This record gives sequence, C-alpha cells and structure tokens, in this order.
Amino acid sequence: MADNNIDKLYQVLDAFEKAGKDKKEIKKIRTMIEKGRISEALEKIRELNNVKEEKVKTTPKKRKKVIVEEEKEEEPEQEVLEDDENEDLPNYYDEEDDENYYGENETEEEQENVDIDEIEEYEEQDNSESFNENNDEDNFDEDDEEYEWNNNEEKVVYKEEAKKQESIYPEKLRDEELEKTYIGMLLNNPKLITKYYILFEECYFDDQSLLNIYKSILFTEGGKFTPEIAKKGFNFSIDNNETYKQKCNLKLEVEQKSYKPEKIYLELSKLCVLRKNYIEEPREEIQNQIVDIRDYELYDQMTTDEVKAAIVQVSVTQKFKQSVLSEDLTSFLEKGENNLTDGLGLPFPILSSVFKGIRKGETMAFAMPSNSGKSRFTINLSAYTAFIHKKKVLVISNEMSEEKMKLCLITTVLNNPEMQKLHGQKISKTEGELLEFKFRPDKDAKVEVDENGFVLKKEKETRQEFVKRLQKVSTEFNQTIAVTDWINNQINNSIYFINITDHTNDELKKVIMNYYYKEKIEYVFYDTLKTDTANIGNGEEIKRTATILSNLAQNFNMFICSTLQLMESQTLPINLDVNDLAVSRTVKEVLDTLCLIKQIPRDELDKYQYSLKEVDTKFLKLKKYDDPDERYYACVVDKNRAGAKPKLVFNLNLAYNRWNELGYLSLSR
Repeated sequence: MADNNIDKLYQVLDAFEKAGKDKKEIKKIRTMIEKGRISEALEKIRELNNVKEEKVKTTPKKRKKVIVEEEKEEEPEQEVLEDDENEDLPNYYDEEDDENYYGENETEEEQENVDIDEIEEYEEQDNSESFNENNDEDNFDEDDEEYEWNNNEEKVVYKEEAKKQESIYPEKLRDEELEKTYIGMLLNNPKLITKYYILFEECYFDDQSLLNIYKSILFTEGGKFTPEIAKKGFNFSIDNNETYKQKCNLKLEVEQKSYKPEKIYLELSKLCVLRKNYIEEPREEIQNQIVDIRDYELYDQMTTDEVKAAIVQVSVTQKFKQSVLSEDLTSFLEKGENNLTDGLGLPFPILSSVFKGIRKGETMAFAMPSNSGKSRFTINLSAYTAFIHKKKVLVISNEMSEEKMKLCLITTVLNNPEMQKLHGQKISKTEGELLEFKFRPDKDAKVEVDENGFVLKKEKETRQEFVKRLQKVSTEFNQTIAVTDWINNQINNSIYFINITDHTNDELKKVIMNYYYKEKIEYVFYDTLKTDTANIGNGEEIKRTATILSNLAQNFNMFICSTLQLMESQTLPINLDVNDLAVSRTVKEVLDTLCLIKQIPRDELDKYQYSLKEVDTKFLKLKKYDDPDERYYACVVDKNRAGAKPKLVFNLNLAYNRWNELGYLSLSR
C-alpha cells in the first residue's frame, strides 16, 4: 500500500482515539499496519467502528466538510456513528470480498492502489461523530478560520515533539548521520540486533526521535531477535504516523549507502561512551579532554574498551602538572618570572652562586655522589630526537621541574652544532648566563658592562625596559631570541613534559598511553626510573616498573629511554658492570640496551687513552682543560641485544649541555 494511503489509515485511527475508542485495540492495529498486515488491520478497523460507545456530550469545534463528487446529489445528513449500532463502514470496507479484501485476480501492484478518496470519505464520516447534525458548509464563519488555525497549531506542536531535543553535547560529540545510519541499518535488517545492540546504561543517542525508534526495534521489528539483556532497562517506544514516516525515510536512506555494520556499531558505541562520561564528569577541564579524545590521531583504530581506558588515562594524567616544554620559551626567558631566579642567598657565596640561592618549591639535600647530569643527558637525547629526526617526544621527570627543563632545553638547542644548522644562529651561551640574563653588547654600543663584559641592568630599569634596550645594543641577545622563537615554531615535533613526583606504576602507564593516543607520541624519555610510591625502599620492585615500560614498548611499538642511578663505588669507570647499579641488578633482564656511564677523575686522566677505531694502533690522550665544567665520561655498554658491547669515552660540558663521543676507551699501555 502506498505511503499516502497508509497515512490515511493512521488518520482514521487518530480519529478513533479522539472519539474515545479502545486505545489498546488501536495500538494493535497500528502494529499490524507497521508490519504490513493491511487486510487484518482493515478488518480490525471495521470491527472497532461497529462497537457501540456511549455518546460524549460536548460542544466540538467546527470543521469544514469535504464533499465527495459522487455523493453530491441529495446526500442525506450523516448521523453520528455511535447513534446507529448497525451502521457499517463506507464502501471502502464493504467490498463483496470483504473477508479477503484484495481480490483473487488482483496483482500486488493493484492491491496497493487503495482509493484515497474513499479513505478521505470514511475519515470525514468518522469525524462527523464529533459534530452537530446541523453542520453544513453554509454554517462556517469566522469560527471556521479559528478552527483551522487551532488544527494547524496542534500539528506544529506534534511535529516539534517528534524532533530531537536540543543537543546537550558539544559539536565534536554530535554525529546525526552516524546515528541515522545505525538505526536505518537495523530497520533494514532487524536480525543485526542480535549482536549490534547498545546496553541501556551506555545508550546515549543525541537525537531522541532516533532513540525512540531504537526502542521500537528492540521490542517490535527485531523483537524476536533481541537478547533479553539488550532489552533490560528500556521502556516501549511511542509509535505514531510521524514515527512510521521517519522509519521509511531512514530505511530508504541507508539502502543507498555502502557501510560495514561492524564499523558503524563500533563508532557509535565509542561515541556513546564519550557522551556518557562527558555527562557524568562534573569538571569542565576533564570534560574538554574527554571531548578531545575524538581528535586523537589513532582514534579510528581504538576499540570501545580502549576509549574507556583513554578516559581513565585523562583523569589520571590531569593529576599531574603538564606542559609543552618547547613552547613559549621566549616569554619564559624574557620575563624572568620563574622560581629559578627568586632564591634567597646562603651564607656560602660559592654555594649561593651554584644553587642560585634557596628557592620556593624545592627540597634540598646533600648527599654523594650523583650530580652527573642524567637530566641534562635526557634533554640532549630528546631534543636531538625532536629537532633532528623531527619526532614528537614525551619527557617524564620525577626530579627536575618544568622551569629547569626549559632552561636546559634552551641551552642545549642554542649550543648544539647540528641544531645551529637548523636555526641558523652560531652562538655560545652557558646555562648560568641565560639564567642570570647576561648578554654581551656589540662592539660599538655605548653601555655599562660588568667585569665579565655583560650589559648591566640599570638600577630602576624594569625587565621589559631592559629587554627593549638589549634588542638595540646586543646581537647576542637577538640571536638567542631568534633561537627560542625557532623552537616555538616546531609545532609538529614538540617536546611534551609531565612532572610526576608522586605516582604509581599504573598511573605512569596511563600517562604514557594518554599521550600515545592523544598525540601519537612514540618516543618517551623517563628521568629517573625508580620504584613507585607504594614500594619506596624496595629495590627489587624496580624490575616491575621496567617490565611495564618494556611491555608498553613492545605492544605499542614505541621507544622508551630511562635513566637509572649508579652507586658511587671504587670501581674504575672502564670496569663498570651491573653490580654498580644502585637498584636491583635484575632490572637488566628486561632491558634491551644498558649503558653504564661514570666520570673519569681529573687526576686520573693520564691512565686512559682512546682510539677512533675499536681495533687500532693509533691512540690519543685525554686533553686536560682549565675549565672545571669540561669533563670526560666513560660509557660501558653492559647489555646490547643487537650485538657488540664497546667501551666509549665522552667529552662534555654541562654548562653548555654539550656531549661529544670521542671514540673507544682503553687503559694506557
């Protein structure tokens, strides 16, 4: 039967409802129509029309009478149907083959060509129950217009009720086409509901009319296929003419699409999980990060469980202080508004100079050894990976703060020869000079300088005024700013930083996975690898942490580099082995590569030599420097799954964070 004809049947049922007929029977008839059982529905309509009901004495609104052409001649006044117990339906229902409405010789196409005019005639006759017997066309006046207006207003309100509610979700969590495709898919093939259903507690449709149709699928179209667990918690749908039209349109739309049921179901399931947690999360900053999960570079590859895990990761990561270490360095350096320069002096001038005073937010202890530059080495490696290889990097630290790391990063990029080729500034500045904001003036600049030749800041000069003056008198300052500006622009290969001074192994894992999904970071540097908070003092637990990192690296194809603590022992630097670790020696078992690094004492430099080749006849001596920052470190490769385990020597200067590999180390002969 054509849609228009079916619409007329629905209108007849609407008229029955207004007349106060049995609502349960009307609902059953609607279901028959929806399932295509038209003959049964027509028979039920006929039976329902013949049921005598008590006449309701009301003063109904007027309605224009539709005149059917073939009945124009001397048409008698219609009586209220309820007044005549034996009155039958119009000819539309009184065919000779009433028991089998569609004739035996009719084709399927002919069977669907229902006479619309007859349905309209019947509708008008049924509606006449509500009108006075004296109604005719001549009786309509201004009240007629009022009735028509009221009738149209009811239709508008009805349609508004069928529309989806105003969305409570942000733009990124809306996807009307996805919801339509999913519902249309189920309408076209209700058997899919056997496995592609959404549980009540995770069912978060944005369009409420589509949610209503989903309920209909659970209990009607796919009722016999739907598992009981899928129905649990849902109430029945509200079925009406508008719902039927929407179902037909959705089925037609989806029939013209090419889609994979598994993909559509997965995408909607993930979206519902995000919506559920967005609604349940009271903190706006967490809500925003939940929304951003849909922008993760690997979101399309994530499963529903991984999306749930990402939401947990967001909550855990929020606990820690986060930043992009390579961002806003120019402002950081120029303003000087950081905890590194606000220290109070110690009674020891040298220590005050080294520590830059005692500053808020730090704890201080004096213990030996340590202070070998693990964090600076971490920054050196991460900067090289980010800027030379152009990879996104995550630096996790439980020792150095964000401000210290930023200052170290500027020092590294400023002085590294390979990075100088990228930013174009050949310049040399120590970390101390940058921290104290010391820059040399140009030769022709007429400014006051200190004993070391740096521009002096005037007594009442503000930091901003000093910056503007340096821009005019110091090329060295402008070169430094050019480098920090260059770092700021390296958006695609940023260095992300998170400080976790108090954490569990589970939180560490979630932090790494959060950045993996959010930024697709595959290179992680962790300074320093220690036991988690719950196992402080238990050295054996370090292996558990290392195992977690190793599993992450293998399962997600990422590189994780950590630093470890060495004991200060009497072992010669060239003879270091795993027994010199300050933590459990068993940590070596889960690592792929392990290097042991230790400084060669200045008074023992004559005992060592190095060569450019592992097997060579030419050896070079270690040069002695007057600068105390110039050091030599022995590097013993203790484990290497890939093969050779050489012993190397590095020359470094921590003031410039410069690390140079010289060659193969050996004892002098």
